[in-house]
Amino acid sequence: MVVLDGEIGNYVISGNKKYSYFAGNNYLGLATHPEIKDAAVRAVKKYGTGFSASRQTTGTSWLHLELEKELSLFKQKDDSVIFASGYLGNRILMEVLQDRYASVFIDQDSHPSIIFGIPAGKSDIFRYNHCDTADLESKLKENNRGMPLIITDGVFALTGEIAPLDKIYDLATGYNGILIVDDAHSTGILGETGRGTPEHFGLDGAKGIWQSETMSKALGSYGGFISSDSVLTGQIRESSAIYQASTSLPPAVVAAGTASLKIIRENPGFRTELTEKARFLRNGIISLGFHTCRGITPIIPIFEDGHESAGNLSAFLEQHGIIVPVINYPGLKSNFMLRITVSVLHEYQQIEKLLDILHDWKNRY
Repeated sequence: MVVLDGEIGNYVISGNKKYSYFAGNNYLGLATHPEIKDAAVRAVKKYGTGFSASRQTTGTSWLHLELEKELSLFKQKDDSVIFASGYLGNRILMEVLQDRYASVFIDQDSHPSIIFGIPAGKSDIFRYNHCDTADLESKLKENNRGMPLIITDGVFALTGEIAPLDKIYDLATGYNGILIVDDAHSTGILGETGRGTPEHFGLDGAKGIWQSETMSKALGSYGGFISSDSVLTGQIRESSAIYQASTSLPPAVVAAGTASLKIIRENPGFRTELTEKARFLRNGIISLGFHTCRGITPIIPIFEDGHESAGNLSAFLEQHGIIVPVINYPGLKSNFMLRITVSVLHEYQQIEKLLDILHDWKNRY
């Protein structure tokens, strides 16, 4: 296990050694941005380290209200609600919408927050083959009993694949259903303005689609949020047990979230640079003959034959000063893989060194 001794950038310190860091989710480098760190420090100096209360009671500050306003502007929605963790967002949406749908359809490789977020009592749960809209349509036809809820990741966390959201949305509307998109790894990355997978597919503002999002990836902070019409956000505040019973987000992360939105708005070139660096690395990995996924996101997997082989490659990279973790989620059928993450902070010479070491591995094994 890697134990960090300092902040995460394109390099990290672990065990008194400096490593090239191709892990985590600091896609836009905002977790270490000086302006964001300064905003967090100022918030702690004024408000302390926490509010020790829920939003429903006395845990709301002007920091929370400002962040929710800025998120709504960023997402071009009526309102936003923030909460303790992005992991909880799917559960919150399923909780407040559960009277509207009769059955649930999820991608078999969905994030655990989707799989474990389905409310108790929802027995009609169907998994369709990964990113397979033909299989989804078949299951919708076979199980057409009341309004369906379809849930998918926008960008899949392990592989970086983008869900075929345009086709999924067509199926959702065709069957008078609703669609939830876990956009944790899309927010700040996909779309002309970084608003995520719906914007990427021209579905921004489409009816019957909701996004569950987080500030802990590209936004460089922490906490989940849902931006929507004021009716839905009002339902969340009034009826979600998760929202009502959770301690409010601490000052530092709230202020950091607001600061990150400003930087994203003022620096659209970050996304372009990130895409170009990810493309450069992905093309290099493909040319070396590794099994990976094509695409445009900064998540690049290398599939290996079993845990031992993946672990050996990860250890080989670490011996050469590069951190790339082996990863798999419980309950998924995916092969064991190395998950390489590209950050806008990476220098091309770092990427080239990673490719050189991967080339050495191929020659040896």
